[in-house]
Amino acid sequence: MTSVGTTASIWRYPAKSMMGDEFPSLPIADGGVVGDRGWAVRDEERGGIRGAKKIGGLMRLHARYVEEPRAGAAPPAIEIALPDGEVLRSDESDANERLSRFLDHPVTLWPLQPPTDLEHYRRGAPDTDDFDAEMRQIFGREPAEPLPGFEGLPLDVLIEYESPPGSYFDAFPILVVTDRSLATLAGLAPGSDFDVRRFRPNIVVELDENDGDFPEQSWIGHSLRVGEVELEVTAACPRCVMVTRDFGDLPADRNVLRTVVREADQNLGVYANVTTPGTLSVGAAVTLS
Repeated sequence: MTSVGTTASIWRYPAKSMMGDEFPSLPIADGGVVGDRGWAVRDEERGGIRGAKKIGGLMRLHARYVEEPRAGAAPPAIEIALPDGEVLRSDESDANERLSRFLDHPVTLWPLQPPTDLEHYRRGAPDTDDFDAEMRQIFGREPAEPLPGFEGLPLDVLIEYESPPGSYFDAFPILVVTDRSLATLAGLAPGSDFDVRRFRPNIVVELDENDGDFPEQSWIGHSLRVGEVELEVTAACPRCVMVTRDFGDLPADRNVLRTVVREADQNLGVYANVTTPGTLSVGAAVTLS
C-alpha cells in the first residue's frame, strides 16, 4: 500500500442535486455513505426521476435530515431550505406543491424505492428526439466540444434508467476528488471559482505531495483505503452542466465546465464502489493498493 494523503473533508447529500453538508465523520455501508441521495424529485410532466441536469433550480435548495439515517432503513424525512429562508418538510401535505412552485415545474418528492420497482427508476421523456442534442444539453457541451467517452460507466443501465435501480446516484455510490485537481483548475482559470461544492464529492483527499495535475485519474482500477473503509475505484467522473449552475454564494459560470472539458479531458474526480464498509473520518489516512 502506498500512502497518498489524508481525508480533508467528507460530504453527504440527502437529496439528489440539492446542497448537502460537510461532516467530521460519517458511516459508510455497502451502498455508500449512509443516507446519501436518499431522496429525489420526480418530473410529473415528462416522467422519471430528475436532477439538476434538467431542473437547475434543485441546486439552490439545501436538504437536511430531520433525524440521522440508519443503514438498511428507509430514509428519514428531510427538510428543504429555499433561498429566501422558507423551509418545507418532505412529510408535509403541501410539500410537493410548494416545491413545484419554487422550481416552476411540477415535481413530487420520493424516498428511495426498492430496486425491483424498475418503472420508478426508468428515464423520463427527453426534451428532444435528437440524441446528440439531448446529450449536449445534459452535459453542457458546445458544438465544437466532444461528448464524454463514458469509459467504465454502466451504460447498459444508464441508457434505460436515470440511476442504477435502488439508488439515486448518477452511476456509482462514492465520488472522490483531490485537492490537487481543484488547485490545478484554479491555476488554469484564475477568474473562476472551483469551489469543491460545485463538484459534489463524498470524499476530498489532501495529497501528501504534488503527484501530477489530476492524480486521482491514475487510481482507476485500484483499491483505495480511507481509514477503515476500502473502496474500488471504478471510473472517471465526466462533468456536466451542473458545475456551471449558481447556488448558495456561487455565481453561474460556464467557464468552469469549459476549463474541465479543455484541460482535464472532461473529467474531475473518480467514482468508486465500497468493498469494506466502516466509519469515514476527517484526518483518516488514505492509501492506494
